[in-house]
Amino acid sequence: MQIAILGLGKMGKNIAEKLMTDGHQVVVWNRSPQALDQLRIEHAEFIVRQQLVLMHSLEEVVNTTLKPRVVWSMVPAGDATEEIMKQLDTVVGSGDILIDGGNAHFKDTERRYAYFKAKEVRFLGIGVSGGIHGRENGFSMMVGGDQSAYEYITPLLDSLAKPSGIHTYFGSGGAGHFVKMVHNGIEYGMMQAIAEGFGVLEKSSYELDLSSVVTTYQEGSIISAFLLDMVSDALTKDPTLSHTEGLIGTNGEAKWTVEVGKEQNIPVDVIEKSLDFRNRSQYDKAIQETFVAKMVQAMRHEFGGHVVPKTEESKLQGQ
Repeated sequence: MQIAILGLGKMGKNIAEKLMTDGHQVVVWNRSPQALDQLRIEHAEFIVRQQLVLMHSLEEVVNTTLKPRVVWSMVPAGDATEEIMKQLDTVVGSGDILIDGGNAHFKDTERRYAYFKAKEVRFLGIGVSGGIHGRENGFSMMVGGDQSAYEYITPLLDSLAKPSGIHTYFGSGGAGHFVKMVHNGIEYGMMQAIAEGFGVLEKSSYELDLSSVVTTYQEGSIISAFLLDMVSDALTKDPTLSHTEGLIGTNGEAKWTVEVGKEQNIPVDVIEKSLDFRNRSQYDKAIQETFVAKMVQAMRHEFGGHVVPKTEESKLQGQ
């Protein structure tokens, strides 16, 4: 099946690579040519087999893809996505399928769904989870928008879900991005609880081997989880997290979850406090230096590649 992928960041590149290695033809575009050049070097054999096609403009993308076109945007949510949607509005046509796979606000997805529906363009908002491990393990995809578009692209989603992922259609409009928004809010709370627990363990007078603690928690315990795998990976690389900076980024979705929860009079205290902790880590040196903040950031790096930790190697390279 043919698909165009717009945006070759960590997730966009992994999605493109997973699809083409499963036999689909992938047409790719990226704002900066460096990412296209890198893909050309890494996957020359797929270009020869015409399973990978590199394009330098959106007009080329549209002219190359067959009707009904399937165009999947993986550019960052916000202004970048808004600009891409405006550009695509001038080139896609009736029956085409337009997908936003970024972490868009569900209300923005509702607006785009209604706008493109009026133009007979089938719009989908797909929340994608799995991080940089999704290419190997399979992505978890939360889909909302035009149901006929979802059914049409099922072969693509089946490929992306292999071997252990899933795709689920939740309804029209912004339903998929709403489910993904709440997923990220839950993620914040879970990561904060894990980090705080390991902060208590790290300060213990028992001088515990934290890697052994993780292994024990992962074998049959109630709290065994993918996030603990990320803790294990981080501790294997840096047992004391002394080379990890406790400055934690946010992507907006936990904030949106808190806002919706308050609108609905639903308690979201854990998510709100975990978000507040991340926000304070942006400027409070005392928080940045805690094992808790370093652990949250270490998990983010392990599952999503977010911000390279300050390893000795990176210092030597001037990064």
